[in-house]
Amino acid sequence: MKSPYLRWPLRRRAAHVPECNGQINALVRLTLAVLVAGAACASQSRITPAAASFDPTLLDPSAAAFSASAPDSFIARFQTSRGDFAVRVVRAWSPRGADRFYNLVRLGFFDRQKFFRVRANFIAQFGLHPDPRVIAAWKNQAMPDDTARVSNMRGTLAYAMLTTPNTRTTQIFINLADNTRLDAEGFAPFGRIVQGVAVIDSLYAAYDERAGGGMRAGNQGPIEREGNAWLERNFPKLDSIVRVTLVR
Repeated sequence: MKSPYLRWPLRRRAAHVPECNGQINALVRLTLAVLVAGAACASQSRITPAAASFDPTLLDPSAAAFSASAPDSFIARFQTSRGDFAVRVVRAWSPRGADRFYNLVRLGFFDRQKFFRVRANFIAQFGLHPDPRVIAAWKNQAMPDDTARVSNMRGTLAYAMLTTPNTRTTQIFINLADNTRLDAEGFAPFGRIVQGVAVIDSLYAAYDERAGGGMRAGNQGPIEREGNAWLERNFPKLDSIVRVTLVR
């Protein structure tokens, strides 16, 4: 006769099979849920740098916030990955350019931007927002040209533009050398670096034109579509602007 001791565990185990299976299935579902949630968080963490928050006013270039006239003279401080520098803007040099720069700084437009085009001993260019939605909102917001009143000397800032008149939008370049030949092409400086000019000499320049080229070259499509995400993925050594603030 078989021992009941040997049969009892078998009966008990058989009786609990459905219950165990249910627990296992529940555990599997929970594990899958955790994995999916983790993947979503990881994905979100990858997106965050390119889609970080910004003032929603930047999506509406027609907003009243952009109608303020700049002071006759003011200073904007740039905090960058290479250090800080300060720019004195003189409205009389380029009234429309100064007004736009002033209003964009007020709303944080230049924060977290890349110096996406740096050509050694020539220029360092910025002005494309980290988020492609903001880039799209401003791409066609051209302003009338200003008559150039000062020369494109080392340390001055002017707007990039196409070869046709009245095509300045938000892209700005810093003259890394005395580029007086640009005067005849209509580039009108609106400000000059008054402190920390050595910082611009240290900006990473080895990518040259490959990291976006100029407006005239027409090589900025990927930046316009993806913003900082594309630049960080393909040109990780580019220097960036941390923040631009109005000092006075």
